[in-house]
Amino acid sequence: MANNGDTSKSTYLLAVGTKKGMWLGTSADRAAYTFTGPHFLMNEIPSIGIDTRNGSTRILVGVRSEHWGPTVAHSDDLGQTWVEPDNGAITFPPDTGAALERVWQIQPDTGDRPGVVWAGCEPISVWKSTDGGEHFELNRGLWDHPHRSEWGAGFGGAAAHTVLPSPADPNTIHIAMSTGGVYRSTDGGASWQPRNKGIGAGFMPDAEPEFGQCVHKVARDAGNPGVLYAQNHGGVYRTDDNGDTWTSIAEGLPADFGFTMLAHPRRAGTAWVVPITADSARIPPEGQLAVHRTDDAGATWARLADGLLEPDFNVVLRDAASVDTAEPVGVFFGTRGGTVYASGDEGSSFAPVLTGLPDVLCVRAAVVGL
Repeated sequence: MANNGDTSKSTYLLAVGTKKGMWLGTSADRAAYTFTGPHFLMNEIPSIGIDTRNGSTRILVGVRSEHWGPTVAHSDDLGQTWVEPDNGAITFPPDTGAALERVWQIQPDTGDRPGVVWAGCEPISVWKSTDGGEHFELNRGLWDHPHRSEWGAGFGGAAAHTVLPSPADPNTIHIAMSTGGVYRSTDGGASWQPRNKGIGAGFMPDAEPEFGQCVHKVARDAGNPGVLYAQNHGGVYRTDDNGDTWTSIAEGLPADFGFTMLAHPRRAGTAWVVPITADSARIPPEGQLAVHRTDDAGATWARLADGLLEPDFNVVLRDAASVDTAEPVGVFFGTRGGTVYASGDEGSSFAPVLTGLPDVLCVRAAVVGL
């Protein structure tokens, strides 16, 4: 169900993907959760999508088995049963000579584009489904891009980890990859252009190349679809012109490295990051895990750590964080130490709702009707 903040008769759903399975929780108040799982025990769950557009709830899961390989499974009954396509939801055409390694991102499109679901994968590729995520078609415009041979693999792999269809224009889509940077299509995915001006790449000979940046995550502002926020491999940025140029908004943060970037679903200018000490250390600054929120598009940042374990040397990965659409907005994240935190007040206070899990790879939250 679509939700604009009225959650008086709704249930909160929290999905947590780890290195060894997935847990699903439901709650009436975002404080006490009832969890089921592990679903897909001993399988890696790097991506989850929750689709509530048609008045029901479909959970889409990128499952990676060391034996059977990766696929996308879905459930329409909150995980009681799962459907996996016989021949795989995502299969490379024979002429590509490629095989699917991992599904990094599952992104339902906007409410006025029912059935459309996007996936970002490894090897670097973008896929589109028009049947609710049951079957996907390779985007050939990106796959055949002349830059492909120069895209590299980040520390975790060659990931197309962000897919952001514009709510204002069905032909405009932004993607981000590690490594390669931000690319934009304005013709529905037929062609793609790099959009990284202003984003640094200190690990390359040219500190500001046209492409090749290791962008870790991108989120779109709720008030203006041409405003986006990016957490880079060193650097936090905002664009006000749909990606044509980027400016730093890292001032006021204890570190400009990190993996996560979240944006408020309704309020312009509000975003959250989880700073990590420079990539040579990869721990929270001084071992103090904290979320930082801006309410003015990055001009200032507030440190939010009420209820978080101190000290905590664990990292939050790029998709191990999520917001819901309730009022006030809920903020959720999980650590590589296996603790999942929930906030029902936009990050002002947190409480652990799951502990002792394997590495948390993906967290998704939604307001659903039962």
